Amino acid sequence: MRSMMASAFVLAVLTAACAPAEEMTSNSAAAETSEDRLAAAVAASSRSAENVERDQYRNPAETLAFLGVQPDHMVVEIWPGGGWYSEILAPYTQADGSLALYASERGLARMRTKAEAEPSVYSNVLFSPASSPTDLGAIPEGSADVVLTFRNVHNWAMGDEPYADAMFGTMYRMLRRGGTLGVVEHRLPEDRPDADMKTSGYMKQSTVIAMAEAAGFELVDTSEINANPLDTADHEAGVWTLPPNLRTGDETKRAIGESDRMTLKFRKPE
Repeated sequence: MRSMMASAFVLAVLTAACAPAEEMTSNSAAAETSEDRLAAAVAASSRSAENVERDQYRNPAETLAFLGVQPDHMVVEIWPGGGWYSEILAPYTQADGSLALYASERGLARMRTKAEAEPSVYSNVLFSPASSPTDLGAIPEGSADVVLTFRNVHNWAMGDEPYADAMFGTMYRMLRRGGTLGVVEHRLPEDRPDADMKTSGYMKQSTVIAMAEAAGFELVDTSEINANPLDTADHEAGVWTLPPNLRTGDETKRAIGESDRMTLKFRKPE
């Protein structure tokens, strides 16, 4: 019963998303490309000024274009946190697609507040609370065109009971065949000890790729869009030494900018 209700809920979101698309596609698609829509979403007035200031480090338009995210896609964002990318994905998919935010109920709380403040922007957003790393929440298996996760893999790999493998398996199940998984993560140099991944907040690119491939994904491409050669990844308090956290209070770290990051595009085989 729960599965049927979840499927119906997502179908309702998708139907609502696509209802105006028949009219809009013929009238506006020719005049407005996906690049235009993405640029408009990045420039949306509904985004917070604090988040906009960080575009220089996170390169949202370039990142989403590299990952092939289209405005008519059904997109799932895993662990949106404060909703930095959600603020862009919601208006980008609002007219013709849909966005599902997947996290614990507690993890979704801030995004629910944003949605209440901007109901028109978040009208096609599905909140999908999950009780465990293997719980699909309200997302039917094989329903997503794109699954995205930004700076989260280290959280799943740290601690005494890591569950990164389970999360990659869950993301695999969410995607339709041929669908895309996009991962952005803090990058640890390959010559550093593996043990550093348990404490620093950085992950080796080879390790993240191996995790995804073990779940069944195929690596499509990598990008240096979010690389930062100034980041040595050997800070006193790990990645949290850098902005935006500045955990040690060392303001000189602002000159480095945000962390060096890998940007990975995977595919679920047909």
